[in-house]
Amino acid sequence: MRHGNKINNLGRKTAHRKAMLANMACSLIEHKRINTTVAKAKALKQFVEPLITKAKTENNKEIAGSTHNKRIVFSELRSKYAVTELFGAVADKVGDRPGGYTRIIKLGNRLGDNADMAMIELVDFNELYNAGKPAKKKSTRRGRSKKAEEGAEQPATEATNEEANDKTNE
Repeated sequence: MRHGNKINNLGRKTAHRKAMLANMACSLIEHKRINTTVAKAKALKQFVEPLITKAKTENNKEIAGSTHNKRIVFSELRSKYAVTELFGAVADKVGDRPGGYTRIIKLGNRLGDNADMAMIELVDFNELYNAGKPAKKKSTRRGRSKKAEEGAEQPATEATNEEANDKTNE
């Protein structure tokens, strides 16, 4: 029985698996997307998302231990370039995102061994998916009611109508 064995071992010993996930995470952070098998992509998602959260909370100054978070992430990644990229550009892009920093897109089967392939990418760095969408405004649950918002929009539309009438009268 496999009670409590939730980790996917990926057919590797512990040291090999940790080294492979660290290398894949460094490649993902540096290149913003990589192609791999579906099982490795799912394991990588579980590995890299807590690291991005640590970089994000350090960037927002919610936790005052920036050096501590960098050391924790460096102990997992073991690449100075990847850590600086993570705490710089990646943390700036995902600063307002509450989670779900990566996306897995299935690509089909590999020709050689028919393995399920997938592309894993950082969500905020894909220009194709984000091109058609306008930037979202921050919304809160405890905002104004719809009637108050409609009342606030009415004077703005009247002002634009007056400006349009002035231009036509000239």
